[in-house]
Amino acid sequence: SRDDLLGVATRDALDSLDVFARLDQAPYVPANGARYPDTELGAQLRDVARAIKGRVGLEIAFLDTGGWDTHVLEGASEGQLATLLRGLADALAAFRTDLGDLMADVCVLTMSEFGRTVAENGSTGTDHGRGTAMMVLGGTVRGGRVLGAWPGLAPDQLVDGRDLAVATDFRTLFSEVLVHHLGNPDVAAVFPGFAWDDARRL
Repeated sequence: SRDDLLGVATRDALDSLDVFARLDQAPYVPANGARYPDTELGAQLRDVARAIKGRVGLEIAFLDTGGWDTHVLEGASEGQLATLLRGLADALAAFRTDLGDLMADVCVLTMSEFGRTVAENGSTGTDHGRGTAMMVLGGTVRGGRVLGAWPGLAPDQLVDGRDLAVATDFRTLFSEVLVHHLGNPDVAAVFPGFAWDDARRL
């Protein structure tokens, strides 16, 4: 019944709180000299690393970091966007260093809910756009590559004359993680109506 399901969910949530409360009792010292940046994302990734190393049964974690809506003063190599990207890179690098050999069982997938326009706006920033990039980090990832079709930046290749075209459905990458990392072959149960072809893996 609905009440039974609610009771189970409530007990699971309370049990989880107890587990994390026990983890918080001792100060956490990252391993391998890892230094997390003093940011919200750095703290979140440090907590995830602590949970992984604490063997609490964590299988999936979702983290959110804001500030990417760079409509104004986006800058270049030293601007607002560069600062955001540096913070993301530093937090992920610390997480990777902290986990060490445990990264062989961990997969980190980054994505944005929207991209940015190709052209700069009147406030030296960019507005909401379509195409974006996703990054994957993990022990079984064959990294160091950029995958997917490049749609091009020529005016006739842009969507509505302003946006980078979407070349890869985000569900393709999520499906690969679902099947090949989490071991769940039932893509249709997670993404109803999405046709994923394992033979065309990224």
